Amino acid sequence: MRNCCVTTWPIAALLVGLTTLGAWSAPAALAGSAEGSRHAVATVHPLATDAAMAVYAEGGNAVDAAVTAALTLSVVDNHNSGIGGGCLILIRTPDGELLAIDGREMAPAAASPDMYLDENGEAMTEASKTGPLAVGTPGALAAYAEAIRLAGSKPLARLLEPGAHHAREGVAIDSVYARKLARIAKVVARYPGSRDALLKPDGSPYEEGETLVQTDLARTYDSLIEHGPDWFYRGPFAEKVGAWMEQNGGVLRASDFAAYEVKRRQPIVSTYRGRQIVGFPPPSSGGVHIAQMLNILERYDLGDTLRKDPVAARHLIAEAMKLAFADRAFWLGDSDFVDVPRGLTDKGYAAELAGRIDPERAITVERHGDPPLWDQDLFGRHTTHVAAADAEGYWVAITATVNTTFGSKVIVPGTGVVLNNEMDDFSIQPGVPNAFGLVGAANNAVAPGKRPLSSMSPTIVLDAEGEPLLTVGAAGGPKIITQVLQVILHRLDEQMPLEAAVAAPRIHHQWRPDALQVESTLPDTWVAELRSRGHELTVLSSAGITQAIARTDDGGLTATSDPRVPSKAAAQ
Repeated sequence: MRNCCVTTWPIAALLVGLTTLGAWSAPAALAGSAEGSRHAVATVHPLATDAAMAVYAEGGNAVDAAVTAALTLSVVDNHNSGIGGGCLILIRTPDGELLAIDGREMAPAAASPDMYLDENGEAMTEASKTGPLAVGTPGALAAYAEAIRLAGSKPLARLLEPGAHHAREGVAIDSVYARKLARIAKVVARYPGSRDALLKPDGSPYEEGETLVQTDLARTYDSLIEHGPDWFYRGPFAEKVGAWMEQNGGVLRASDFAAYEVKRRQPIVSTYRGRQIVGFPPPSSGGVHIAQMLNILERYDLGDTLRKDPVAARHLIAEAMKLAFADRAFWLGDSDFVDVPRGLTDKGYAAELAGRIDPERAITVERHGDPPLWDQDLFGRHTTHVAAADAEGYWVAITATVNTTFGSKVIVPGTGVVLNNEMDDFSIQPGVPNAFGLVGAANNAVAPGKRPLSSMSPTIVLDAEGEPLLTVGAAGGPKIITQVLQVILHRLDEQMPLEAAVAAPRIHHQWRPDALQVESTLPDTWVAELRSRGHELTVLSSAGITQAIARTDDGGLTATSDPRVPSKAAAQ
């Protein structure tokens, strides 16, 4: 029996020497991967991974492990995700059933399309990002409970215990947490509950290695362990948050919590070179547009091009991204409220889009495309990712978020829970970019009870017989979509080892702004050649964080956690 638990370290330390003479060569192995035959998990934080492995050791399955990890991340990594935010969960069960559980936040009943416009009709962009008006009704906890009800084997109370322990006893914060907290400390200090929960008594932020104790959050977890999710949605938590919002200018009320509804969605299943790509449907935009981009790129011999001419391949990938994100801006929204065309994933439409690509030069995309039967064939009405799988046949992808760092920056006094700022993921006014630079149209406008468009992209790849090959997801706003795309391409077209596929330098294009973003690890000669093809380039230190698990050739499991940040993959 193999037993491996590996902590990853930042990519700069791992990729030294890998970019030489204008070529990036994937190493045979990178830190951050673990192999086993029984079960595996990958998360952005070692304590969350350890909590999941402990549940495995007690006989829990991959659903139990993934939910445990997510609930632990809600404490130790709460700048990214938490029970005050939302999530999307994709599960493949041993009998082949595919479950898509929508725990996306919902707009409060009192929300309106013009709530972020001033008296002159101008967008008040800060109001959707920070403070009480930025908060949507949280759905993560309800979704975790639903996942356990449908496919778990342990009680939810047991899965909350690691988070309660770490909140009560405290956690030494890592460099990423310390850096993000320092960056927004002045904003956090505006809100007494946030200041008391996240800053020192003198108002300064905690530094790397210092212990952050979250007593109020521990009490919240203890109450959930004792009373269950109803305490959150129909009891004291909802009442406390609703009262605070009413006193401080927010529109979220206790009644919004009581009205929250987890949705079971029909997964998007597309094909790519004989494999089945299982993605999440709207309000996620990832499932639709990963399928769309793969359909475009299937027109090319991409595996051979990636190996022989990696710049030409990345040019094609960038152009596919650009075309897909133009469609995203216009067509995508909550399919319970607006018409989202199934034709976006049509292979004939992809061929039409591919025909617009110039293999030598970057094209200008002025507007969205018009997919076939766009008015008839419709879908039915910062962030973290957890990947988990087991030998029994459960494969899980959970992407969870409070949106930007520490969400709305609001913690209602006495709760310890960071509340999301997902209202910023709506299009507050056509053409006005959100925190990630994304623009939208009427399909993603604010409406009561509506779920904002999301880039979260939990994805499972199956072979031709329907057996799982890969579970993958990411954090990074709109870069989630393009990260997942590139890991799939590296695995299926280049046959890269999973750890190399995750570590490989990434690119990103989201149509607006019209610039190709590239990681700093991309070789200089590649950057120069992409510029020569007409791409306006922006260099990034990192294009997001990915977690993934793949099936090995001998039927085992290999888990990989992104080396761009300290994180952990484990398997047994």
